[in-house]
Amino acid sequence: MSEHKKPDQGRRQLLKNIGLTVAAGAVAAGTTTAVQAGVEMPEEKSENTTGYRETKHVRDYYETL
Repeated sequence: MSEHKKPDQGRRQLLKNIGLTVAAGAVAAGTTTAVQAGVEMPEEKSENTTGYRETKHVRDYYETL
């Protein structure tokens, strides 16, 4: 009976730490998503804007979806 193998405490601690890390990552991802959810809408449109423009080839692409 003196030759019983004792459980590897290092391995158990590693598995506990992995579980805690995954849980902490899920919490961090949830709070990051909530912070990024706010979107500001422009108050007025001007004719001289740069960025997204819905042109004919863009509308043609949307029709294929």
